[in-house]
Amino acid sequence: MHMNVSAEPADVDPRPLSARSVVLSLLLGMHPPELPVKDLVRLVEPFGIGGSTLRAALSRMTASGDLRRSGDAVYRLSDRLLARQGRQDEAVRPRTRAWGGDWEMLVITATGRGPAERADLRTRLAALRLAELREGVWLRPANLARALPPDLLEIAESYTSRPSRPAAELAAALWPLTTWSAKARALLVRAAESPLPPARLTVFAAVVRHLLTDPVLPPDLLPPDWPGDRLRTAYADYRAELGEPTLLPPA
Repeated sequence: MHMNVSAEPADVDPRPLSARSVVLSLLLGMHPPELPVKDLVRLVEPFGIGGSTLRAALSRMTASGDLRRSGDAVYRLSDRLLARQGRQDEAVRPRTRAWGGDWEMLVITATGRGPAERADLRTRLAALRLAELREGVWLRPANLARALPPDLLEIAESYTSRPSRPAAELAAALWPLTTWSAKARALLVRAAESPLPPARLTVFAAVVRHLLTDPVLPPDLLPPDWPGDRLRTAYADYRAELGEPTLLPPA
């Protein structure tokens, strides 16, 4: 049996954020995701980023396709990063439905894909919070209020199933629940111990990256004292504390 493992490192030390990372964090948290230069200058100042450093970063980011610039010096996320923003929004506020015991199962039917295509598909399926039971067979409890992308259904067959294995036992085998929970608790501690803006930004960027790997299982399938909701609440409190754009992790 294959098991999805968390993409998060074992430690919780937040990685430093560059000028690019801070700009993307600001824009990823805004709806619509755009800011004029004068506002960006003001917002990045608490993170030790000066005006000249910011303008150099904006120029590089526009050239590389991270940002678009309008004639009135307003910078906006590119289409590629708009898709990233949607995934992060869903990670913070996942949409669920009542669970009656069914599992959704996806069986990959397409053949002839190369290693890079297979790796991209695995990443995409994991982002949909599916777990790999065996090669080409992915599943999860049917408690998410979302449809599978139509193009995915062109290379796979979708089924509703009820595995014979006890649901909680199967979930524990498919996802690293103990590891995820421990990392979430460590992030909550780190957030409480980080009073300064740069440190808090990096911690909460790590929080959202971790929430992207939350399997969002039905409560009956989770270990006791699961910290997922506490992590989301801490992030919501951070947003309220800022009183400014929501800060999300860069792509």
